Amino acid sequence: MVTSVALYLAFLGVLYVERGAELLVSRRNARLAFAAGGVETGRRHFAVMVAVHALFPLACAVEVLALHRGFPGVLGVIALIIALAAQALRWWVAATLGWRWNTRIIVVPGAEPVTAGPYRFLRHPNYLAVMLEALCVPLIHGAWLSAIVFLCANAALLTVRIPAEEHALGEGYSRAFAGVRRLTPGGRHA
Repeated sequence: MVTSVALYLAFLGVLYVERGAELLVSRRNARLAFAAGGVETGRRHFAVMVAVHALFPLACAVEVLALHRGFPGVLGVIALIIALAAQALRWWVAATLGWRWNTRIIVVPGAEPVTAGPYRFLRHPNYLAVMLEALCVPLIHGAWLSAIVFLCANAALLTVRIPAEEHALGEGYSRAFAGVRRLTPGGRHA
């Protein structure tokens, strides 16, 4: 019989595989962006971001195993649904941005801002996906300590990452997204 812990650990394993796929796509897109004259910024915080994302599934697994966290029933199912929706949002972002999607901040000078797909609703849909994942993946199996730690860690990272990205994207980006919310949907606001 397969236990809920085994299923959760398998889910975390799939999350690691998904991260690997993201890195492959990102590496390819970085080559394309650099070939088009792309300029990279934000290298100082990137290593910390990679470490946080690499440790995240491992911390969830350790908490569930070491502290004997049980499957929380309906809350776990709701968390799973939101976590899967966050993954779908992340890949919608990647599909919308195409060759521009990257885990690094690489901007091709003169490229027009992308305002289609999820960018119609908010400036940083990928970071919304990150925050939802940081909260919900641990809660799928009651790892509430991991949820708190990684939600806070990602929030701290985004206080550096978002301004760095918006600065790199420049005035054209600022004009295109004037009044569009950063992380919460809801259209334009004053």
